[in-house]
Amino acid sequence: MGTINPRPVYDNEGTEEAIRQRKIIEDLKTNPKRPKSFFLSTMGCQMNARDSEKLRGILLSIGAEETAEEKADLVIYNTCCIRENAEQKVYGRLGYLKSVKRKNPGMKIALCGCMMQEDAVIEKIRKSYPEVDLIFGTYNLYKFPELLETVLESDSQIIDIWDKQKEIVEDLPSVRKSSFKASVNIMYGCDNFCTYCIVPYVRGRERSRKPENILAEIKSLAQSGVREIQLLGQNVNSYGKGLENPISFAKLLEMVQQVDGIERIRFMTSHPKDLSDELIEAMGSLSKVCPHFHLPLQSGSDRLLKAMNRHYDQQKYLDIVRKLKETVPGISLTTDIIVGFPTETREDFLETLKVVREVRFDGAFTFIYSPRIGTPAARMEQVPEEDAKKNFSELLKVLEEIGEENNRQWLGKPVEVLAEEHSKNDPSMLTGRTAHNQLVHFVGGSRLIGQMVEVIITETTPFYLIGKQKNLLD
Repeated sequence: MGTINPRPVYDNEGTEEAIRQRKIIEDLKTNPKRPKSFFLSTMGCQMNARDSEKLRGILLSIGAEETAEEKADLVIYNTCCIRENAEQKVYGRLGYLKSVKRKNPGMKIALCGCMMQEDAVIEKIRKSYPEVDLIFGTYNLYKFPELLETVLESDSQIIDIWDKQKEIVEDLPSVRKSSFKASVNIMYGCDNFCTYCIVPYVRGRERSRKPENILAEIKSLAQSGVREIQLLGQNVNSYGKGLENPISFAKLLEMVQQVDGIERIRFMTSHPKDLSDELIEAMGSLSKVCPHFHLPLQSGSDRLLKAMNRHYDQQKYLDIVRKLKETVPGISLTTDIIVGFPTETREDFLETLKVVREVRFDGAFTFIYSPRIGTPAARMEQVPEEDAKKNFSELLKVLEEIGEENNRQWLGKPVEVLAEEHSKNDPSMLTGRTAHNQLVHFVGGSRLIGQMVEVIITETTPFYLIGKQKNLLD
């Protein structure tokens, strides 16, 4: 079921909105119409996953039980709109739920997340999927208790979509799946407006949380046994700029470093255009900050980077990589790469391969470009699908070769692994990650989950490592 987060005390805990939503949660506990079961499907990024933790926390707090089947009293899809196939998946599931709801007319269906911030999507759902009971977006997720209460009393479709954030409301229940690692939002939204990306339109402009609220949450998590924290934002490098008393992301990392009980600090995502030397120096000096940096490249072509509105060129990106490697010896670097961006030529793609071979990334999230209606790139000249697929296959082959070579350096060496769960393919094996973010499989029992385990690497693959506990080899 997960672990219900403890209640830290925030400076806005007594705000009218926070108090009102908590009061509704209490009322829902005794509401005879409240859902007794719920199914929650999360699509998209870590931000969506964190939002789902809040939805799950609210539902568990009112006494609903989570199920693994889409036949619950309440079915929620927390949607993503980064790629078209994510949207098509939602429509496919809604088509399936039509017949399910006919057999169970009391079922409620709710949609939320980034996809719901698109006008065309709302219009399509309104016309084609009247069985959907509740639609809300990314800006008013904290109103879920109130919206749920409303939909329980209504026979009509409830749509509550805002076009901007009105306030950041803290201190509502949330549930994280792990008792020893947690994600913490430090900011919301994005100001970069990359030409291929829909995020600024569905998540809004950047809003930073107050550092005291972030630290209160992390301290409470540490007191409950959390050992690893991941700080989340669409662009953490710009954290703090809109605050009444602005601070840098590097300064925030220094504050988190001081929290007793936290052993590892991770963060994502960083934008190369405003990655400061101060942050790089913090990476080198703060012992709890993991030696892993996710730095999206997207393309190695200067022409395409300009067309993408990325505000850096190949040389600036490589200069950042050089500084990171000099300041944090052995740092693990991962990235995002888009293949088939509008007007991409073979020469543009070869520039991307050049950067991949020079940086030697430890991992990459790779995508074939997918047009998003409403973004400037969708109106540009598109690349033939067969060309994009051919280049994409070549990129994957190069990344796999580099990954295999990089991982061989760990053969025979000890690594500290935070054991996270049993392997889905072999229950006798545990799975966890090193501080460098390598995935490691090793034989172990349930008692080790949540513990730091020293493992000697005995086998390597392009994508993960295999090892044995050091104390079993001594």
